[in-house]
This record gives sequence, structure tokens and C-alpha cells, in this order.
Amino acid sequence: MTTAADVPEQESWFHRNQQRIAPWLFLAPGLLFFMVYVIIPVFQSFNLSLYEWDGLGAAEYVGFRNYEDLYWELSDRDAFYISLKNNLIWLLLYLLAIPAGLFIALFLNQTVWGIRLYKSLFFFPFVISQVVVGLVFTWFYDPTFGLLNEFLGMFGMGPLNVLGDERFVTYGIIFAGLWPQTAYCMILYLTGLNAVDPEQIEAGRLDGAKGAKMLWHIILPQLRPATFIAFVVTIIGALRSFDLISIMTQGGPFGSSRVLAYYMFEVALSEYGFRMGYGAAIAVILFLIMLCFIAYFLWSMYREEKGY
Repeated sequence: MTTAADVPEQESWFHRNQQRIAPWLFLAPGLLFFMVYVIIPVFQSFNLSLYEWDGLGAAEYVGFRNYEDLYWELSDRDAFYISLKNNLIWLLLYLLAIPAGLFIALFLNQTVWGIRLYKSLFFFPFVISQVVVGLVFTWFYDPTFGLLNEFLGMFGMGPLNVLGDERFVTYGIIFAGLWPQTAYCMILYLTGLNAVDPEQIEAGRLDGAKGAKMLWHIILPQLRPATFIAFVVTIIGALRSFDLISIMTQGGPFGSSRVLAYYMFEVALSEYGFRMGYGAAIAVILFLIMLCFIAYFLWSMYREEKGY
């Protein structure tokens, strides 16, 4: 005769699916914060860009008029196009941080005397604030006592007012930004080099590969994940550049060093007018530009993984 004690206890649904549920439980806090602080604000920015609002009174629905002002209203159009052009310059030149970071990482990956000191010196720009970087390079470019003009004076050149000249100001700020960005890419590649398969390196040497061939055919393919992260972070950093411009020039001279992020701040939050909807329209355009680049890299990586 079977008793109740002999009947096996039926497992609950949670115990049967515990291995599948556990990862989602760990991810849940991060996903919640990402949803609240990233996804929802993105849609709120899209919605706000359709309104005329000064941040205090009632918002007036104006449809796509804010976007039309960006392209058709003369004063807004000039400022917008200058900001967009500067963002494209930032994007092209900022990508130099990736090969520079790679070659520095290859150098620091050697086992030579004093390599820890070299690593510390190259790592230093990454840990200091962008505000400090901006102040240091502002002093460096100063036409009266800056080291740049002291150096140019040794060759009978200068003085050169980098931050006060419309022709050079954007390039001067980008050069300042490349200093910590190169250090960040260097760290990514140093981490990637630690995961390079030594057996593939040895096999390449046996086949006669060395120098550029070794780098191109054996090392770089194994650094694809680090390269992908470096591209994404560098592109995002170039497109949302704000702090260095705010510290070094405040968009000057005559608005020639503005980028979209700083122009958005000017029209939405500075003395130029609290045009929240207009600023949101600029933010939406900046977001769409970022999204295009990131989607392209994600699609390219997906195709490589699938072997297309």
C-alpha cells in the first residue's frame, strides 16, 4: 500500500527553470537602470523635440518646426552646420586614437627594463579628469607663456594663438582630446594582447611570418573584440564631445569651435534662450548619427561571426 511519504514531491516551476532564470535575475537591476536612465529619456527627447517649451510654462506642440528651423532659419542654420562640420572633423581625427593606442600597446607589451614605468606614464592621461586635460592644454596653447609658443620660438616662429584662431581652434581641442582617448584605446589593446593565443604566434613564426605580416594576419584578427569596443567608444566620444570645448573655448572664437552637443547646451540651457524643444531636436539628430555608426559596426561584426 502506497503512503503519502512514498509519493515523490513535485518540484516547483522555479526549481525546474532555475538555471534559465538565474542569469535574468542578475541582469534585472542593470536592465532596469538602463531602461529608466537611457531608453525612456531617448523617447522623451523625441517627444520633447516636437514641442516649443522654455522649461517653465506650458509646452506648445509645433510638430517638426524645430527640425525645420535647423535647416532653414538662417541664424540657426549657420550655427547648426558649423557644429555638424566640427563634429565630422572630430569624428575623423579622433579615430587616430585607435591605431595610436594599438602601437603604444604593442610597444608596452614587450618585456624590457623599465616597462612598468612606461606603462604608468602612458596610463596617466586616462585617469585624470577631462577638465584637468582642458586646463593643461589651455596653458600649453597660451600665446604669451605656453610651452607650444616657447618651442616655436626656438625656431623663430610664432607666437601662435591656437585657441583664438578660427582656423586652428577645433584641431587644437581635438589634439587635447586625443591624449586621454589614445590612453583608453591602449588599455583596451593591452587587455586584448593578453588573450592572444601564443600557439598561433609560434605557428606563424614557423611559417616565416614576422613584423607587419605577423601583426596583420595573426595578431589583429584576435584583437577584433578590442577593436570593436575601441571604435564604438571613440565614435561616441567624438560625437558627444562637450567638456573640453566648454573648458577651453566655450564654443569660441565666434562660435567656430561649437559641436552639436555644445550647441544643444547653448540653445537649451544657457543665456541664449531656454529653447528646450529645439535643443531636444539637436539631441535627436546627434543620437541618430551615433546610432547609424554603431548599427553599422554591430552589423559588420554580426556578419563576420556568421561567416558571410
